[in-house]
Amino acid sequence: MNWYAIYTKPRNEKKVADKLESIGIEAYCPTVTTTKQWSDRKKKVTTPVLPSYIFVKITEPRRNEVFVVSGVVRYVFWLGQPAIIRQVEIDQLKEYLAQDYTKVIQTALQRGDKLIIPSGPFKGQEGVIKTTTNSKIQLVLESLGILLTLEK
Repeated sequence: MNWYAIYTKPRNEKKVADKLESIGIEAYCPTVTTTKQWSDRKKKVTTPVLPSYIFVKITEPRRNEVFVVSGVVRYVFWLGQPAIIRQVEIDQLKEYLAQDYTKVIQTALQRGDKLIIPSGPFKGQEGVIKTTTNSKIQLVLESLGILLTLEK
């Protein structure tokens, strides 16, 4: 059995993963819990790490069974084939999310500085700092084409 990436409708990741689990398909929706601030309260909210994406572990003959669940849009393809995610990558993602990697960065970082990520799933990737605040750094990973927000 292989892990495959599935694209879902927006804000349906956890629902789709739960429905797939209920029909006997192993699904993984990586989530993180953050504290959101509203004008009248603070609340802990669980949000997906990868918006509109989940992972399923399924055999090749059963791949089309995921489409019986509403909210599933399509498989993610790479070079004309459904993208297969290695087990080690899923394990690394689970391990990273299980640990608290919030570290205070001591040096004064400025816009345009280059930074190499020291740990986590993006370890070794080089990025350019886009913005910095007292608690967050936005880092552009050009090699992957993404904007990453790191909390200090």
